Amino acid sequence: MKIRNNVTAKKWKQRTASKGNKKKPYTTQKRKITSSKLKSKFVSGNEGTSWKLPGILGVAFLFSVILVIPTLIVTPFVSENNKVTTVNDQSEKEGIVTLPNNSAVSVTVMRSESEEIEKVPLETYVARVVASEMPADFEMEALKAQVLAARTFIVYRMIHQNDNPDAFVTDTVSDQVYSSEMDLRKKWKNEYNEKMSKINQAVVDTEGEILTYENAPIFPAFFSTSNGYTENSEDYWQNKLPYLRSVKSPWDKKSPKYLDQKTFTIDEVEGVLQTNLSQLNNKSIQISRTEGKRVKEVTLGDKSFTGRDIREKLKLQSSDFSIEQKSNHLVFTTKGYGHGIGMSQYGANGMAKEGKTYKEILSYYFQGVEISTVNETAPALVVK
Repeated sequence: MKIRNNVTAKKWKQRTASKGNKKKPYTTQKRKITSSKLKSKFVSGNEGTSWKLPGILGVAFLFSVILVIPTLIVTPFVSENNKVTTVNDQSEKEGIVTLPNNSAVSVTVMRSESEEIEKVPLETYVARVVASEMPADFEMEALKAQVLAARTFIVYRMIHQNDNPDAFVTDTVSDQVYSSEMDLRKKWKNEYNEKMSKINQAVVDTEGEILTYENAPIFPAFFSTSNGYTENSEDYWQNKLPYLRSVKSPWDKKSPKYLDQKTFTIDEVEGVLQTNLSQLNNKSIQISRTEGKRVKEVTLGDKSFTGRDIREKLKLQSSDFSIEQKSNHLVFTTKGYGHGIGMSQYGANGMAKEGKTYKEILSYYFQGVEISTVNETAPALVVK
């Protein structure tokens, strides 16, 4: 396992000295402009000759240049809610809204492919999760809702890591999907600046905000598309959480992932479920459902299964499914995509299109929650 660390200045000098006159590798860091470098700008003519500014006037001019140039390189950016971030000249040139660079909280991410650990500021992590988990062309208020879900999730995880200094989250669906800047540039190509700027704006506008229930960060479950309802947490998982209650979500019917169908041979289903389906017919298939209209339990052959069991074993999009036998095949028709608990992403986008704010979206899908800040709710993370 490798941990990425910046090369110290001492090691950098040793490395470059050992390479002789080789060119230094490209770096995006800005170099400080020293008076000696400024002086070289005013040297002209042949070797051995130079032109100097006279006395005090020259010194004053040099100091004025030193003071003015940094202000040209870095200028303040103020968002609509008066939160200040830093915009450098390169970001201005690319047209990207930049993120706060003064975050007191960092996130340690295990990259699944390289098996390296990447440490990034909280708001950078959140922006890249949103870029990986939700379509960037969604409405701004839906993106903000996803920002709070992503930020709350990582704060919840960090609080429950029992102060383990080596703890980390993965970049997969087992935690939250996270992509690096390089990954996202490769994914979006020429659209990177526009899409990342939009997501960054959603992060800046909600900086530090998280969802809490009784003054503690919630477990902010989210998924792609509902079947028209969300699910009670205990109907899919074991624990009953008061803020994860079933609600109607009619907007999801417009999602491209709302309906799906998979067909298996009876022999395939028998093998996967380890049950005897020789006497199976449409009348013998018995299904009970949850409050969220998903399958609670289904009897197939000589065994009964939960809807979650069937979904996961057969890799269905949802636990809301119907089964139809056609000859020696079983056709599974599903509604929705995902576990169905918490916030539906397509539902959130539908609400945003109707003019709902991110706060209204979140309070609808997460019952009884409040919006707090990381500083208020998790001060221990800030001081680490």
